[in-house]
Amino acid sequence: MAALCGKLSLVTSRDAFITAICKGSLPPHYALTVLNTTSAALSSKSYSIQGQNVQMISPSSESHQQVVAVGQPLALQPQGTVMLTSKNIQCMRTLLSLAHCHGAVLGTSWQLVLATLQHLVWILGLKPGIGGALKPGRAVEGPSTVLTTAVMTDLPVISNILSRLFESSQYLDDVSLHHLINALCSLSLEAMDMAYGNNKEPSLFAVAKLLETGLVNMHRIEIMWRPLTGHLLEKVCQHPNSRMREWGAEALTSLIKAGLTFNHDPSLSQNQRLQLLLLNPLKELSNISHPDIRLKQLECVLQILQSQGDSLGPGWPLVLGVMGAIRSDQGESLIRTAFQCLQLVVTDFLPTMPCTCLQIVVDVAGSFGLHNQELNISLTSIGLLWNISDYFFQRSEIIEKELNKEESVLQKQAKENGITLNRPFHPAPPFDCLWLCLYAKLGELCVDPRPAVRKSAGQTLFSTIGAHGTLLQHSTWHTVIWKVLFHLLDRVRESSTTADKEKIESGGGNILIHHSRDTAEKQWAETWVLTLAGVARIFNTRRYLLQSLGDFSEAWDILLDHIQSAALSKNNEVSLAALKSFQEILQIVSPVRETEKPDTPPAINVPVPVLIGSMTATGLGRSFMRTDSLGERIGKCSAIEPPMITDEIEDLDLWWAAWNSWFRIGSESTKPPLSFDKMTFIPSQPFLTALIQIFPALYQHIKTGFSMDDLQKLGVILHGAISVPISSDASPFILPSYTEAVLTSLQEAVLTALDVLQKAICIGSENMQVMYPAIFDQLLAFVEFSCKPPQYGQLETKHIANAKFNQAEWVALNYVPFAERSLEVVVDLYQKTACHKAVVNEKVLQNIIKTLRMPLSLKYACPSESTWKLAVSSLLKVLSIGLPVARQHASSGKFDSMWPELATTFENFLFTKSLPPDNLSIQEFQRNENIDVEVVQLISTEILPYANFIPKEFVGQIMTMLNKGSIHSQSSSFTEAEIDIRMREEFSKMCFETLLQFSFSNKVTTPQEGYISRMALSVLLKRSQDVLYRYIEDERLSGKCPLPRQQVTEIIFVLKAVSTLIDSLKKTQPENVDDNTWAQVIALYPTLVECITCSSSEVCSALKEALVPFKDFMHPPVSKVQNGES
Repeated sequence: MAALCGKLSLVTSRDAFITAICKGSLPPHYALTVLNTTSAALSSKSYSIQGQNVQMISPSSESHQQVVAVGQPLALQPQGTVMLTSKNIQCMRTLLSLAHCHGAVLGTSWQLVLATLQHLVWILGLKPGIGGALKPGRAVEGPSTVLTTAVMTDLPVISNILSRLFESSQYLDDVSLHHLINALCSLSLEAMDMAYGNNKEPSLFAVAKLLETGLVNMHRIEIMWRPLTGHLLEKVCQHPNSRMREWGAEALTSLIKAGLTFNHDPSLSQNQRLQLLLLNPLKELSNISHPDIRLKQLECVLQILQSQGDSLGPGWPLVLGVMGAIRSDQGESLIRTAFQCLQLVVTDFLPTMPCTCLQIVVDVAGSFGLHNQELNISLTSIGLLWNISDYFFQRSEIIEKELNKEESVLQKQAKENGITLNRPFHPAPPFDCLWLCLYAKLGELCVDPRPAVRKSAGQTLFSTIGAHGTLLQHSTWHTVIWKVLFHLLDRVRESSTTADKEKIESGGGNILIHHSRDTAEKQWAETWVLTLAGVARIFNTRRYLLQSLGDFSEAWDILLDHIQSAALSKNNEVSLAALKSFQEILQIVSPVRETEKPDTPPAINVPVPVLIGSMTATGLGRSFMRTDSLGERIGKCSAIEPPMITDEIEDLDLWWAAWNSWFRIGSESTKPPLSFDKMTFIPSQPFLTALIQIFPALYQHIKTGFSMDDLQKLGVILHGAISVPISSDASPFILPSYTEAVLTSLQEAVLTALDVLQKAICIGSENMQVMYPAIFDQLLAFVEFSCKPPQYGQLETKHIANAKFNQAEWVALNYVPFAERSLEVVVDLYQKTACHKAVVNEKVLQNIIKTLRMPLSLKYACPSESTWKLAVSSLLKVLSIGLPVARQHASSGKFDSMWPELATTFENFLFTKSLPPDNLSIQEFQRNENIDVEVVQLISTEILPYANFIPKEFVGQIMTMLNKGSIHSQSSSFTEAEIDIRMREEFSKMCFETLLQFSFSNKVTTPQEGYISRMALSVLLKRSQDVLYRYIEDERLSGKCPLPRQQVTEIIFVLKAVSTLIDSLKKTQPENVDDNTWAQVIALYPTLVECITCSSSEVCSALKEALVPFKDFMHPPVSKVQNGES
């Protein structure tokens, strides 16, 4: 009757008959309540029941014979249990048969039928399974549903009938199908309302049957898809009850997977609209925040990729969007599952997806790198980006072709619609945009809060640009430089300068943080180093390409500014790395030309070539050992001129900008701070070494315009750098022992810089050669360090680090080897340039003598014995070259001030106030005396023979000095200094012989030329008189004791000299010997007579020879003349 009424469209009658069947299907009283409330607003109910526990009972139990099942009602407030009889089961079968056979005419009665079935299913304890089919629940302890054995056998049958009922929905017309779905959605809403506010299991009948209905109607999926998925998405999947949500997600994902695998006509590959319709609910799940829903979503994506990945086509953006929608705060499990999907995509499906989706893959991979839940995922995602870039490179032609084709279509559509395309990095070509997106993503990862991610991303970014950058259009490099690299440098610099300096504690367990990375500041320093080095390498290797861009000079200035900022940072690692980058952009390593590009990209971990070769000290005199540490040796600059690149278009503005940056770095870093405390930053020796090593390479580019002002600037930096002390912590690795004659790397670099400069001046123009005096001044300032080490501001330094007692101590360098090497350079350079006009005019010789006066005056008091010895030998070499020049310019007066300086230097050295050390051996003293003798020999060969070209005052000082040196003992008091003088026999003899040599000269032709002889004679005769008087006095006082050997030798030498002198005077022209001289000679006679009583036979013999010549002076006195007659 119900079916008939339905066919006749008698709605009221149909519903009445169906209501009767429904009442018969349910227990007494229960049915009335349910059926009365069916049409009511059930949305006000709030009730759910946990899963039923089923117990089997036998027919012989005490239960009523007609009762076949006892269970809990699906009601607002359950009171005990309800009982189903065999009659109820029979009515239920009838109801199922009605719905199965006449579902097409039920219309709105579907809700009544389904509500009844839902209650019966609940009472019988049937639970939804795979695909939405209902199965008997599992028997466990607890509140139970009691079923007879008979009904237990009927449950599978009833379950199958229920399944066939919904399977038969495929035969319903579209309107009836919509009635069925609407009824199921209404039931679902009622179940959801009852599930609010408690944790008991809800009724899942409606959701299960929605799934089952959808699965069997795939052939007309478009008709029911939107209401079906809309209800599951908006209602079920967002329900607070986890069981309800779980089944909603299960139903939705099962429908999506079934829809994609169904054999549609036409197929999904030809019906993109349907494919997008099926995948869109999967994407919509991303708007739901519940983790269990998102996990179901991702599991579904993974299954789709594994089964349908090759045929997704236009559905890729939706699928990739699902992966990219995962946020860091959604838990490791979700992130790991999503990343598993992405790995599968990158590994297997890049070639099959449209090229327009590649940018999305890059974005998604980059987003996983930014997730902070799992470090390994972030690092692996960076590896995926490298794999993606490698794929781009290998299939570049195909990808570029497809992207250009798509671009032309989009451009055409945009033109037709009157709009402009808005995409990242426009107007770069599409393929270049793809690369730029990749670079930008890696750039974002380079400033990630985690150090490991930053490091990995930085290495990958610069490796990618280095390996695959040749694919970019020239114009695109402008974007790479300004929007990727410089933007990255700005962010890294900002983060580094504002990073926290607080120490980071170890993460517990066995994880330890190295002291070089135990603060955020130090960790960011590593990133700054990596980034700056990478950018500098690109500027070097792509120099020719970048120079073809219009704004290269602006980019150069920006890069120099970044290098300057890093070099002046208060972090040794960053500052040193900045200078290494500076070295690189100065093309100390030659850039790769576009014509020399490799056909295949290099591997990721291509080792960076050594920036600068080991240093050689060409032209700096004797070779010195090296004792610097490995860290200092990195990037050594060769003293040999770097090869010039002949076809390079030199842009002097660029190099002068580099010079200005170098000067600012040097002047700021070497300037002593105003005050010192524990936090004061003092640059390290490796930093200063690298700074100075930059100059030779930089100078090759700017030497044509290098002026005196620039040289003065260089001198300030060299002096400042060499004055910086060393921390006591680092001194064992840098400082040689105080007795070793070795240079540190910094000292070598300073001398190399001046050597390069002097060589350039030597072959340069006349304008450049006026710089010689400034070079000498700088070197002579370094020579002074041997006795007067430079002071670094107000910082107190020690010569030897004593870390045991004072960890904060600063140690001064051993400047003696450096000063001595500088002196050798001075001598070599002066030998080449002594006659140069600028050297003569600027009184370089006088400055050299003045500088050497300090170590020569100190002599034994010098910090190192080798210093004064080298100073003497250097002075002799310089004078042997310089004195002829001085005589040549005697009339010009340019050397007038030099002579007093020289006389003072001789005086201070030959008669030094410093005492020899107590442990000085006789052999060593004799060697030192020989050095004094060499000085006197120089005077006798290079000065006195040319006395007519030398100021008389100077000659007088020399004669006084020789007189002083020829006296063995000047006083009866025995001081140490006088003992020393008395012991210098050879020196005294040489002084006396020199006096004797120049006391008379047969070559004298005029009184003006003979003044040196007259002066020498006077000094010599006075000297002889003094020695004789002293001998007579000492002989009288000594009694029978013999006089010291040296005094005896001295008197014998004087007596022989007197004899020789008288013979010489007799042979000369009378007019060349004045009366005063003869008077002094004759005055010796009484003194000689007094010596006759001496006891030494040797002295007596010499005295006899001295007295014999006096016979010529003995003649009768001349009679007075009177009146013209005698």
